[in-house]
Amino acid sequence: MTHQNTTTSANSQIRHSLSIIYMGTPDFAVAGLRALVEKGYNVVAVVTMPDKPAGRGHKLQFSPVKEYALSQGLPVLQPERLKDETFLSQLRSYNADLQIVTAFRMLPEAVWAMPRLGTFNLHASLLPQYRGAAPINWAIINGEKQTGVTTFMLKHEIDTGDMIMQRSITIGEDEDAGSLHDRLMALGVEVTLQTVDLIAQCDHDNTPLPLQPQPDNDTLKPAPKIFRETCEIDFTESAVEVCDFIRGLSPYPGAWCHLRLAQDEEVVKIYKAYPTSIPRSDTTATGDLAINQTDKSICIACQDYYIQVVELQRPNKRRMTTKEALNGLR
Repeated sequence: MTHQNTTTSANSQIRHSLSIIYMGTPDFAVAGLRALVEKGYNVVAVVTMPDKPAGRGHKLQFSPVKEYALSQGLPVLQPERLKDETFLSQLRSYNADLQIVTAFRMLPEAVWAMPRLGTFNLHASLLPQYRGAAPINWAIINGEKQTGVTTFMLKHEIDTGDMIMQRSITIGEDEDAGSLHDRLMALGVEVTLQTVDLIAQCDHDNTPLPLQPQPDNDTLKPAPKIFRETCEIDFTESAVEVCDFIRGLSPYPGAWCHLRLAQDEEVVKIYKAYPTSIPRSDTTATGDLAINQTDKSICIACQDYYIQVVELQRPNKRRMTTKEALNGLR
């Protein structure tokens, strides 16, 4: 065996010797768990949200993380309350060295302080910017050109712990939240594995983990949870701001507005739109429609210019192009 192979094998043993508990719920969190399992890391248990009833039959639905964990034969914990003593006792029984959190709930100290090496979180922003539940959406809504992922050690205040690693990517000019979600998910996998390796190496060498406090910033931009009322389009904003808002909420949960496309006003979701060079006239109110049946286009007046709608969804209809929507109208 060569020296390089010996070193690689030794490094592999170091990082795989750590016992890990992984916490997460949505698809974004599955990628990191899958990478840890497939690369042989010692994941001893998974913590995820309780099953929720879904659909017409109210059948209990597993979280994406639970589905993957069960497929790999991993123990799954689903506490209703994170401070419940039964759950804490179960968690303690695994005697994990490290906990990893990706897209999960806010943890009490009794949970995040339990492992001897602590708990780190993967967050989909360049902290300290966009602390909160929806960093991907808000980065696009606010017209950012760059974002990224950050791993940091948990402490009391949410998303404020000392940083371990941070990687950035450029946001595409026409990129929506779905595309950015997938790219950040892939980047997050890389950074999660690198963070575990660094923690394992520092533990093996008995050296302190190199941590960086989050910088003070007087202009922090938050990323609060998004609700239905958050998603209503405000056409009094500029055309660029309106289009950023739409792509920041596409494909989910979807930006919406009240439009009169047929005889009655209806709630329409808009998934894709572009700013135009057509200025709004003084006699046109924001939110007014300009429908061209010849080229099957819909334009809406904003504060300064019109936007052209490309994809939308009418009530009880599928998502479709503007041409398809207008073809279905009398």
